[in-house]
Amino acid sequence: MSARIAGIYRRFAEFEAEGVSDTYFEWSSAVAEDPEIADLISLLPGIKVQPNLVFAAARHLGAPVGPYPPFRAWLLENWTRVISIVMTRATQTNEAARCAVLLPVLGRIDGPLALIEAGASAGLCLYPDRYSYRYEVSGRTVALDPASGPSVVQFPCVFDARDVPVRLPNIGWRAGADLNPIDPTDLDQIAWLETLVWPEHTARRERLHAASTIAADDPSNLQQGDILTAIPELIERAPAGAKIVVFRSAVLVYLTADRRQEFAEQMLALDDVTWVSNEGPGVFPFITDQVKKPVAGRTILAVDGKPVALVGPHGQSYESLN
Repeated sequence: MSARIAGIYRRFAEFEAEGVSDTYFEWSSAVAEDPEIADLISLLPGIKVQPNLVFAAARHLGAPVGPYPPFRAWLLENWTRVISIVMTRATQTNEAARCAVLLPVLGRIDGPLALIEAGASAGLCLYPDRYSYRYEVSGRTVALDPASGPSVVQFPCVFDARDVPVRLPNIGWRAGADLNPIDPTDLDQIAWLETLVWPEHTARRERLHAASTIAADDPSNLQQGDILTAIPELIERAPAGAKIVVFRSAVLVYLTADRRQEFAEQMLALDDVTWVSNEGPGVFPFITDQVKKPVAGRTILAVDGKPVALVGPHGQSYESLN
């Protein structure tokens, strides 16, 4: 079993953490060569072995952030406590900055929109009209702000000149579903979301905290439930006359391939719903097969099953495929 864990942590180090988080790169690389720690992790069920969940659980409990040896010693001493967090929490990183790459799609649809998010976490991506954006386009900055003025939450994004958004969407109704929705007014739950942000990403953590205050001031309709049943129910409850948009980002990777395909077929069968997906290349092969450019660590933004852009996984860049 430890060999399997070693492979998972080695791949995480090489393909996700390297160049993104020095801490997580060191920790995951070291775990891959540490049979004792790998054996402990191998006792966790299913997806609970994922590095970012184990590391976040440890950090949530006060593990020292820095070189691997002190972290390892702390982990051995506190493993039982770490297990309790791992088993009751999930990787629900609610990266609101992904709104920056959703905006070209949302801004082109005449509102009001009924915006529905699958795997909503705390629903922070349901407020694209409340955030400010700074798009870097061919050496110039294009600014988009709410009508009320610049938001306390501002997202930078390197953008392709062809699809630069020109307006914020008109959203009339917001709703979402998650197996474990997070209450943006619950400080402990928000603290967990902040811990899921990788150690060096201070700006992301600050933006998440600010975005959670926006959500807490005007909570969305967040439902607990499986997205395959809960999302159709929310579609039925959308206000009459609203343009329904169902979206999700980096969520369906956690479902089996059969359930992903079932969700895709559900969405594509609805003529009056725009389905926006933002997932890694392994999630929907029928979408990935349409992409002729190297994905290179990015995610694929698609509308109704057709890819439109390659985007940074945290909303930091956008390359049009049109």
